[in-house]
Amino acid sequence: MNPDDPHSGHDHARPRSKPQSLGAVAFRATVHCLSGCAVGEVLGMVIGTAMGLSNAATIALAVALSFLFGYAFTIVPLLRTGMPLRNAARLAFGADTISITIMEVVDNGVMFVWPGAMEADLGHATFWIALAASLVIAGVVAYPANRWLISRGRGHALAHGHHAH
Repeated sequence: MNPDDPHSGHDHARPRSKPQSLGAVAFRATVHCLSGCAVGEVLGMVIGTAMGLSNAATIALAVALSFLFGYAFTIVPLLRTGMPLRNAARLAFGADTISITIMEVVDNGVMFVWPGAMEADLGHATFWIALAASLVIAGVVAYPANRWLISRGRGHALAHGHHAH
């Protein structure tokens, strides 16, 4: 405390926020990544199933759309900060590729092995139950990887500091 400054020792500039735990940051990153993956996964599965595509084609479409939406959910907020597309894309690829890959392997694997899930039509509960369960399982499996990456300044930690709050 500076005796010549009556305001020293007082921080009136901004309220202090409690730092988030690594677990909380990893959870938010996992949910963020899972949101983009889920949009792509659901769209891919719905489109492939509705069009009567083969299991392999449906899964390929779901994976492609999951990566597209997963990256878009990171790129768009970065672009809104004024970041150039090239830099935003580079950050998104570095931040999300491992997480999206884990989620896609897990959720499509679950759909593939769940009895009747890939054969069920859109009006059948088996399709929707398996799809919802596959996404939850994918998030649970990806969480430890995201936590580990963030603890080392990798994964979603690469993009987090650039998002507008």
